[in-house]
Amino acid sequence: MLYSQLFGKTQKEVKKYEAKNQELLNKAGFIDQVASGIYTLLPLGKRVLAKIENIIREEMNNIGAQEIEMPLLHPKILWEKTKRWETVDVLFKSKSRFDQEYALAPTHEETVTPLVKKYIKSVKDLPLSLYHITKKFRDEPRPKSGILRGREFGMKDLYSFHKDKKDFNRYYQKIINAYLKIFKRCGLKEVKITEASGGSFTQKFSHEFNILTAAGEVDLIYCSSCSYAQNEEISTLKKNDRCPKCQKKLLQSKAIEIGNIFDLEERFAKDFDLTFIDENGKKQYVTMGCYGIGTTRLMGAIVEVYHDEKGIIWPKEVAPYQTHLIGLNLDEKNIKTKCYNYYQRLQKEKVEVLFDDRINISAGQKLNDADLIGIPYRLIISKKTGEKIEIKERNKNKSKIISLNEAIRLLKK
Repeated sequence: MLYSQLFGKTQKEVKKYEAKNQELLNKAGFIDQVASGIYTLLPLGKRVLAKIENIIREEMNNIGAQEIEMPLLHPKILWEKTKRWETVDVLFKSKSRFDQEYALAPTHEETVTPLVKKYIKSVKDLPLSLYHITKKFRDEPRPKSGILRGREFGMKDLYSFHKDKKDFNRYYQKIINAYLKIFKRCGLKEVKITEASGGSFTQKFSHEFNILTAAGEVDLIYCSSCSYAQNEEISTLKKNDRCPKCQKKLLQSKAIEIGNIFDLEERFAKDFDLTFIDENGKKQYVTMGCYGIGTTRLMGAIVEVYHDEKGIIWPKEVAPYQTHLIGLNLDEKNIKTKCYNYYQRLQKEKVEVLFDDRINISAGQKLNDADLIGIPYRLIISKKTGEKIEIKERNKNKSKIISLNEAIRLLKK
């Protein structure tokens, strides 16, 4: 991609935001704010989100889940069946010109349960797991923290259906393992799994996946020596108490929730009379689970964890491009020709490359823009590099001069 043609350039000045993800994603040209809690994803942001979604899709498919796409507009009657039309405080409600009422989906139990009812008849149809990656809407009273908490946001949610609690528990552990793989691939390795209240969407307890950062909205009590962690809201322990697992002193930290999983038991199955015939010929209610990852929230969380005073530092699997090629001295014909030849060679080798081909821009601004955007590798072509190329990783200070072939081998690892 030629940077001169990219829609959404870096901005020299943006207003100061409370959340670092909002400031950097705006300044670097990844998002644009339409209104409070509502954002447009620009081309760079869309590429990052697509990579996050593809990682999620691969890991969900690996555990046997099937992808579908459900509507975002829900008839009121479905939410009345679950008695949530009046109880979910963040529910966006809309009335058509024909006087019909709808909800803008904040979650999808109200559509997936009656959908599955049409197809599940006997125990042979179970277990089943369905997921989709889509937009959600929540009427947040105070959207904040950039794309971490919006009124419209991206979400992957998966619903599983089981013959009994034992089968559900097996799948629940599969989800935990898959989620940890997803977050690790997105560059988030120190994830804490905590027990928390299900809130207004379920009345059961749930488990949250949190990443420690000062920008977080959740307070965690956790142990740095073992896996123990609890949301401070429901914890009976405090900072400096002894860990019940290993007896080390407990710590306290802010964290960002990046995923959650719920045991729905038979709650929605009973609302919609979702049943199956078991091995003994008896009718039983289906046991359900719900598993969510906020995709745009995950993007914002990555920025909160990976940035410095210069800008964003994208982990390699979710970066918009693998390498940022910068041409200096482009007013000289031989340098310009070399830059375009190298750019075409990188593309031919299937290396994702953003090429800063701007001519009337200073070297300093090009380098600053590259640091702000945060692509993992920076390649520089100039008079200084001769027939070679200067390569530097975004998260390291030193660069080196190598041949293009060496750079390609490194980038393709």
